[in-house]
Amino acid sequence: MHTLSKFVLGMMGQLRPKPVTGDAAVAISLPPPGKHGGLPLMEALAKRHSAREFASEPLPLPLLSNLLWAAYGINREDGGRTAPSALNAQEIDIFVALPSGAYRYDAITHALTLVAASDVRRITGYQDFVDEAPLDLVYVADYTRLSRVPFSQRESYASVAAGAIAQNVYLFAASNDLATVLRAWIDRAAIAEALGLTHDQQVLLSQTVGFQKQLI
Repeated sequence: MHTLSKFVLGMMGQLRPKPVTGDAAVAISLPPPGKHGGLPLMEALAKRHSAREFASEPLPLPLLSNLLWAAYGINREDGGRTAPSALNAQEIDIFVALPSGAYRYDAITHALTLVAASDVRRITGYQDFVDEAPLDLVYVADYTRLSRVPFSQRESYASVAAGAIAQNVYLFAASNDLATVLRAWIDRAAIAEALGLTHDQQVLLSQTVGFQKQLI
């Protein structure tokens, strides 16, 4: 679907997900993440960039496992994560939009849990490439975990945490020859409805990830 068409549907409140491809598994167990290898940090930073051309090829499960762990996985015995959060509130949830359904990443079990048996990729952004890219990450703040932060400041706290996660994804992508782009021009209401979010949860950002499209 073209950008203009999706924008118009969004303005009308009619932007909807598509049926899933195949069966929507209730849960997806991820293999243990590989915590070694990759580019040295300075080389990954030198390669970090946004890309908007994606192949439709799905990421192999081990690569998806590594991506999600790098983004916001548990890297310490005390439950600490690969990205920081104020007061260790860990208020961000990552939702993964796949052709087979929308899932929430559970860092404790390192698994994906189904939240919507529909293909929500098309509504994670107005850009046309989100429809066919293999996955879109949606960063959602759960403000019930920020009860110690003044209400007026909670969105700022959560946005900083989401930005740190997004940079982890950028560096992982640079280190693994993947394409990615962070997006704020999104229909937050449509995404929240598709994911079944509560009033205490807010969609902050989306990030598309996939193999780089080979241009002929």
